[in-house]
Amino acid sequence: MRIVSGKYKGRKLHPPSNLPVRPTTDFAKESLFNILNNLIDFESLAVLDLFSGTGSIAFEFISRGCLSVTAVDQNPRCIDFIKKASAEIGIDNLRAVRSNAFSILRNPTASFDLIFADPPYDVKELPSIPELVLTTTILNPGGLFILEHSGNYRFDDHPQFFQKRNYGSVNFTFFSMAERNA
Repeated sequence: MRIVSGKYKGRKLHPPSNLPVRPTTDFAKESLFNILNNLIDFESLAVLDLFSGTGSIAFEFISRGCLSVTAVDQNPRCIDFIKKASAEIGIDNLRAVRSNAFSILRNPTASFDLIFADPPYDVKELPSIPELVLTTTILNPGGLFILEHSGNYRFDDHPQFFQKRNYGSVNFTFFSMAERNA
């Protein structure tokens, strides 16, 4: 696993081989961040990475200069790896939290400018994730939500659907949180 671009470009991370994860491919990750380069200003973002696994996406956001990134996974070995890798690199604005992502979505205690979720493709609650993100206060007004999923799901009828991109078996659906009226 490598960091594709930014301050830590080229840095290789070596997660334990026994983690129960399906990391986003480097090709899909690079494509995702090429899209984001044209949509957002990384330096002004607080990011939430749900179902973080190895933290590959979280490290990519940090490398591109995000203000802060919170990586959430319920597997303690994943969280330990993210913490260890962050310490080795010298990153102090990446927070690794061991928690169930659905608990955080149902009871948000903070809000973020961008939320990325990469749940297991077979998790039965996957279709409910957009509503959990977009109907609470977890995503700031004007924020962006990106859901990684298999091709078995379609969200283009969702009122906050923005765009969809697919890279082989990896699909990214983007949702835009309209500015809320004060």
